[in-house]
Amino acid sequence: MAQGTLSIRMDNTLKEQFHRMCEEFGMSVSTAVTLFAKAILREQKIPFEIAAVDPFYSDYNQARLNRAIANLDAGRGTEHELIEVDDDA
Repeated sequence: MAQGTLSIRMDNTLKEQFHRMCEEFGMSVSTAVTLFAKAILREQKIPFEIAAVDPFYSDYNQARLNRAIANLDAGRGTEHELIEVDDDA
């Protein structure tokens, strides 16, 4: 299938935010726009909602976890064993 180029204009801030969000979804901007176009044609409407990846994997949380690991590796902090909790109690 031959491929074409689609050029669009948008605010630079929106563009950067969109690019970062696509990366969090694990896809390129081109892939996201292609998915959007195919879904619109298939459903004949804007047919879906894309939700952000689990917040656990956000840049902020990952940076926080990396700092905590570095602190533990440097001898600052305390490691604890996982405590099992009985949900039925």
